Amino acid sequence: MTTTRRLFPLPLLIGALACIAAVAVLGFGFTAHAHDSLQFVVATAAAAGFHQQPQAVKAAAAHLLDSAGFRTKNDGDPLEVLARKFGDHAAEVMTKLGASNVQLAALKDQFLELEQKAARRGGGSGPAELETMGKQFVENPELKGFADYQARPSRFSMEVKATVTTAADSAGAFGVPQRDPVVMLPQRRLTVRNLLPTINVTAGSVEYARQTTRTNGADVVAEGSLKPESGYGWELKDLPMRVIAHWIPASRQVLDDMPQLRGLIDTELMYGLKLKEEEQLLNGSGSGQNLTGLVTNATAYSAPITVSSPNSIDQIGLAILQNALALYPADGIVVNSADWMFMRLLKDAQGRYIMGDPQTVVQPVLFGLPVVDTPAMTVDKFLVGNFRSAATLYDRWNARIEVSTEHADFFVRNMVAILCEERLGLAIKNPLALTYGDFGRVT
Repeated sequence: MTTTRRLFPLPLLIGALACIAAVAVLGFGFTAHAHDSLQFVVATAAAAGFHQQPQAVKAAAAHLLDSAGFRTKNDGDPLEVLARKFGDHAAEVMTKLGASNVQLAALKDQFLELEQKAARRGGGSGPAELETMGKQFVENPELKGFADYQARPSRFSMEVKATVTTAADSAGAFGVPQRDPVVMLPQRRLTVRNLLPTINVTAGSVEYARQTTRTNGADVVAEGSLKPESGYGWELKDLPMRVIAHWIPASRQVLDDMPQLRGLIDTELMYGLKLKEEEQLLNGSGSGQNLTGLVTNATAYSAPITVSSPNSIDQIGLAILQNALALYPADGIVVNSADWMFMRLLKDAQGRYIMGDPQTVVQPVLFGLPVVDTPAMTVDKFLVGNFRSAATLYDRWNARIEVSTEHADFFVRNMVAILCEERLGLAIKNPLALTYGDFGRVT
């Protein structure tokens, strides 16, 4: 009797081998055994010639299951066991993928909530928040201690002309849950301090020697002759430090409830202090507790050469020359903002702007020297000087802030006083290094 051997279809055999390989790769515990098992599968299939009885494929599947410990003797056909295991694994993978999608959705919701909170606080896409004095105050860990009736100094600043409370009729209705940016009054650019050399000191006064006379007797001397003598005069100056300060009242609740208060502190209280400082640096009279200012001690302008019909720019040039002839070459110019614009608008005989067309960005520079235009300078006046040689600014206290309940009946009224102050002195050492003049346009 002739036995006809039924051939196993090649595509089905290849598919079975692919399933076996996939099971081995996808994680049924096949680690060290996986490689050997796959080699066994390939070798068995090759021996069967890919056209023998499917018994070879069953043997390969049984070997894989036995190697992983997934089959017992009572499990039945190894291919069925393998298919069942593969199905279980696929279900487990889909379950894990579903859990991952849930976690991703939760993360998305959390990011959305953070973005909304940032938008309510003014937007999270802006620049990093600066460590201002107000920010340092509201985030200072000692603030809670002060709120518990312990007065402590801290860094913050503000200027308000009325008692600040959470009521709508105080210095503004602050007790609102949503805060838009505060609309502030315009502020002047403060730049005079930047012209001066600054030294920090630890004493209440500063002594310095100032030369008053110079008699130069230097000359050529013949051998054996008497050498000439020179003479110099000095005086010892004592410069007391002066205090610039102001304060405002505020309720203790505002310190706790109004984080936005720190912005007002940073801009207003410190600005008011520095505004008065700039006025003193320029125009301080030197009497009483006033500083002695640059303009007060400057040398009067007197044109060293004659120029026909000089305009404002010519006058600045002549003042620069006056400084140079006094052996103090100028390093800066101070004018009022209106006078700077007047010079900017000057035209030549053909109607062209001398300092450049209106669309041109003109740097505040004249004859190579920086120009400080400030409303602190009197209109129609100018100051040209070698500021590095003319004066020295001494800082005894840098600008600082203190808060206390120790004022009048503030303790029982649950009020605090916020004080901003600094202590400094200005020594005018060389008046000839400063030239102060009048443009002559205002009578």
